[in-house]
Amino acid sequence: MECVFGLVGKGFAIVAADTSAVHSILLHKNNEDKIMLLDSHKLVAASGEPGDRVQFTEYVQKNVSLYKFRNGIPLTTAAAANFTRGELATALRKNPYSVNILMAGYDEESGASLYYIDYIATLHRVDKGAFGYGSYFSLSTMDRHYREDMSVEEAIELVDKCILEIRSRLVVAPPNFVIKIVDKDGARDYAWRQSVQDVTTAAV
Repeated sequence: MECVFGLVGKGFAIVAADTSAVHSILLHKNNEDKIMLLDSHKLVAASGEPGDRVQFTEYVQKNVSLYKFRNGIPLTTAAAANFTRGELATALRKNPYSVNILMAGYDEESGASLYYIDYIATLHRVDKGAFGYGSYFSLSTMDRHYREDMSVEEAIELVDKCILEIRSRLVVAPPNFVIKIVDKDGARDYAWRQSVQDVTTAAV
């Protein structure tokens, strides 16, 4: 029931993810951030089993930081994606992770990029990608409206169209989404799209 999607525009990449923490038929919280800051110019949006998602993305984040600490230079987005793919492939025949990843980044030489990495260690560089039930609607919407030379404003408008389509058409649609962007100025939060706020239940 998770929804994670992203796209590359002119000099930037955007990723969006739902913020629902769900188990079986229960919704535990509405503000779970599924997009991790990998380093100053990389983002990882992940979907999958909550334990695998948190543990594996933190593992990748710490190893990327360790590489920069040891060598004095950061990994490129392509190198980080290939490292992530390698770790998933190694685990696949031992204790596989049930996690799907969209990795977005910006490099001075190659610009913005987006990598699609699924739980069986498939790696592709893509212009747009998505995981989860929401992908049935977001991919078709992006196929119709996406352009390589989109501005930030146009890309956010497309992301909002995808969110609206998911909310309108998916029977188990998550109510809230977080949107993050990475460009030459770094990776950062862009906006939250909330239709439901967390409610504190009064003690009985």
